Amino acid sequence: MPQPASPTANTSPGLHRLSRRRLAGQRVVITGGSSGVGRALAVELSRRGGVVLATARRQHLLEELAATSGVSILAGDITSAAFRSQLVAVAERRLGGIDVVVAAAGSGAVGPFSSADPATLRRIMEVDFLAPAELVRLSLPALHASPDPAIVLVGSILGLHPLPWHADYCAAKSALHSLAAALRVELSTIPIDVLLCSLGPTDSEFWDSLLVGQRPRWSHGRSLSAAVTARIIATALERRRKEVFPGWPAKGYALAARLCPWLIDTIMRRRMAAG
Repeated sequence: MPQPASPTANTSPGLHRLSRRRLAGQRVVITGGSSGVGRALAVELSRRGGVVLATARRQHLLEELAATSGVSILAGDITSAAFRSQLVAVAERRLGGIDVVVAAAGSGAVGPFSSADPATLRRIMEVDFLAPAELVRLSLPALHASPDPAIVLVGSILGLHPLPWHADYCAAKSALHSLAAALRVELSTIPIDVLLCSLGPTDSEFWDSLLVGQRPRWSHGRSLSAAVTARIIATALERRRKEVFPGWPAKGYALAARLCPWLIDTIMRRRMAAG
């Protein structure tokens, strides 16, 4: 297993901004590590020399990850304040500190907002926004002591412009997008890098584990694999990018959201009318 980076390496933090981040030896905490992009990131960052602690609720899937990649694991519910505190403490004890926090856990639901259960909104906000935000807050002292710290928030292009029947999910990802923008400026004097990953269609368990509803027919399309997505995110982390849109569909949607959001709404109205 790669050795953690030495805290004494941070003799001149400003120099980090002029060079690529070395992932070898970086001590990384990843949520959502049992499947999808979270699992793929755990494997990819470990492959690039990172010392990774992955967490998720499903112990058996984490054990499979550990057996095949050598990643350290800790099972638990990231929406629990007690578990978040435990996770940070375990990371500092096992890894000797934290250099990178990756918030990749996510949850979603599909259906009309008017008939949705309020509990669904609360659960999605807890998983997709509140848990990442509070984990970052708890991790800040450790990140402050890191020689080259970073925060990676795995969001969605729907945080840029919402789609119908995804109101709860879009609201949570929009909040995450705003959090990333605020933290990027607030933490720049330390400095702690903040990378927001706005994912488009991605091959994961997202649609199979919806809290409510099922994937709309009009959303079906070619998805980017979790492994390719993880490689793009890892490279963006190395290059100190502020935001990344893995895959051309994500890039195209982000461009449309910025230049002609009315076009997205028009297309969606027509698709909904067609069923």
